[in-house]
Amino acid sequence: MSGLLVKSTVIMKENLEELNQRKLAADYPVILGGAALTRAYVEQDLHEIYEGEVRYARDAFEGLRLMDALIAVKRGVPGATLPELKQRRVAKRDTPALQVEEPEESGGRSDVSVDNPVPTPPFWGTRVVKGIPLKDYASWLDEGALFKGQWGLKQARAGGATYEELVESEGRPRLRGLLDKLHTENLLEAAVVYGYFPCVSKGEDLILLDEAGNERTRFTFPRQRRGRRLCLADFFRPEESGEIDVVGLQVVTVGSKIGEATAKLFESDSYREYLELHGLSVQLAEAMAEYWHARVRSELGFGGEDPAKVEDMFDLKYRGARFSLGYGACPDLEDRAKIADLLEPERIGVHLSEEFQLHPEQSTDAIVIHHPEAKYFNAR
Repeated sequence: MSGLLVKSTVIMKENLEELNQRKLAADYPVILGGAALTRAYVEQDLHEIYEGEVRYARDAFEGLRLMDALIAVKRGVPGATLPELKQRRVAKRDTPALQVEEPEESGGRSDVSVDNPVPTPPFWGTRVVKGIPLKDYASWLDEGALFKGQWGLKQARAGGATYEELVESEGRPRLRGLLDKLHTENLLEAAVVYGYFPCVSKGEDLILLDEAGNERTRFTFPRQRRGRRLCLADFFRPEESGEIDVVGLQVVTVGSKIGEATAKLFESDSYREYLELHGLSVQLAEAMAEYWHARVRSELGFGGEDPAKVEDMFDLKYRGARFSLGYGACPDLEDRAKIADLLEPERIGVHLSEEFQLHPEQSTDAIVIHHPEAKYFNAR
């Protein structure tokens, strides 16, 4: 279970204590993970509460290794053991440290320039593109994010194969095999709906306009409380300038078939194959989003500024930025409903749930900003 899905440590502790009270701890080991938890907290603090085994897993692959070890121990396999519990290097404080909140810095808009040229889009409104072949966006696949982040590929121990050797012996051969499978079995249905909209900014608001110049909808973004006081609205012409700017919106997907294939692997208990295919599907959706962002930069007239090396593309060394909903600069997931209203992603088989999640899962949305100073930042 992911720590990000638990609303508070109090609820987590209550869940473990309930398993204790119901005498289920001996039969149900618990594996916890996620960015909201630390190994020491799980394997020391929560281990003190739970009467059964409770362990931390950094990622899904470590979770699989823990499951294998737990089953081996339960079956009495000779030599089977669990890894040692993580202990803190410093003693736990009985009382929380004093929190001193710094005063917010005063000031209005950030120092983002307002004299950059506004590009002219090739059209206003939206377009749908379907049947995008894998070869068009496969080169945008970030192998590092796939091998390290999704597949957990790493040097196992000192003296063993290096990460680079594992990439050549395991990573890329497995990737080629899965890509061939996706192609031959027709499991990818890449499509995009995107568009360009006239807009202006006002304070923290980005206001999208209709053809007559009237407000169509608006997004309100948070502003940094310190430092440059950045806000996404600052990257567009202010309303008082009398100029009209342009914003891009896009929703991309690689379709539902690949999600159905991963679900079948999960149902058949083929967990490693499931994790590998699922991880690849997520990164292919991201590759598709990057590929189309490059298309947008080209249509807006500055695609020639893109770096030549794909590694530099992954390091975001191109003009502008693509901001997905839910991250620090635009954290409000409810804004997805506004994008869906404008783009109508149902036309490419993408639907928005009541919880503002995109379905199929292998889909992403984004606000595309052309401003040369636009880079990722956290406004929280």
